[in-house]
Amino acid sequence: MGAQKSIHAGKAKIDVNVDFTHKLCASLMLPPLRNTGSPLSLVIGSLCIKHPNLFGGSEKLDVSWDKGLYDSNVLVAYRRPRPEWLSQQCFVIQHSLSPEIGVHGVPVDNFSRSGSGGVNLSRLSLGLDISEPTSSKWSSTTSVKFEHVRPVNDDWRPITRDLDGFPVTCSGSKHDSMVVLKQESRYAKATERSFSRFSMQIEQGIPVLSKWLIFNRFKFVASKGVKLGPAFLLTSLTGGSIVGDMAPYQAFAIGGLGSVRGYGEGAVGSGRSCLVANAELTFPLNKMLEGAVFFDCGTDLGSGRHVPGNPALRQGKPGSGAGLGYGFRYRSPLGHLQLDCAINAFQQKTVYFGITNLAT
Repeated sequence: MGAQKSIHAGKAKIDVNVDFTHKLCASLMLPPLRNTGSPLSLVIGSLCIKHPNLFGGSEKLDVSWDKGLYDSNVLVAYRRPRPEWLSQQCFVIQHSLSPEIGVHGVPVDNFSRSGSGGVNLSRLSLGLDISEPTSSKWSSTTSVKFEHVRPVNDDWRPITRDLDGFPVTCSGSKHDSMVVLKQESRYAKATERSFSRFSMQIEQGIPVLSKWLIFNRFKFVASKGVKLGPAFLLTSLTGGSIVGDMAPYQAFAIGGLGSVRGYGEGAVGSGRSCLVANAELTFPLNKMLEGAVFFDCGTDLGSGRHVPGNPALRQGKPGSGAGLGYGFRYRSPLGHLQLDCAINAFQQKTVYFGITNLAT
């Protein structure tokens, strides 16, 4: 439910997308995070400008702006041409504004949903992404970025403490600053009947200044898919940990779509460490419709109490949980629709509805 338009201005291309679909879904199934007020806040959309030859030497410039119901993201990326056997470099400037629900959100309805905890994050980052030449199965990306994180309340005013009076930054001031060196490696292998994927991210906070955050954070995702006759079984395991300086918003949030279904975002817990396992079996119902049954579980490995301010304990999050459910997948040339219904350990039902690549 929306509109899309592409405009060519010289060599540049401008893509505009305005969509009401997510607002409709959210109004049916999600509690409002705040009073949206202006009618323009009901609209989500995106604007993308691409130039393939900025200075006449095949330099590429991409500028994109995405607006959601409660969040927005602006990204500027500049790429210089390099031979394929050399690493590819991309200069990136990004600013995002989004609710921090995973850690500071308040669980409601037996942990099946999460409401606003009055904390939002304004993030500014700029730096360099370096992509190494891809081998047959492995690929890797290295980035060095400066990040400036500023917590704000629901009125977009800077804050230093949450609603319970606990600090929301590591420094105790109105913002955190850091230089982050990030290495990401990916492995993928596929055959006619199965595939395997693995990714590992390692982030290191570099102490350029004494007040900047120093930490080491890693996260891995391993997944395996196997055909079982007409059905398909997908399993995955996700884990991670962080040591050193830490702000509450850096904790691993457990719960929600893409984590443990049956719970709201971050409603299972938030900790310095996490481990989440997922299993989903899909089977065809007709040419375009698939059914699915799934089981998710996750835990903070007892690390929730080590997050500054212990937000998970204050909100009564259990620290571990499991969800069981069923769903439907509708696939067409116009886009994909996903409907999941899950029940958590508190016997509370949650419905998830997702739409991707839906054309007018």
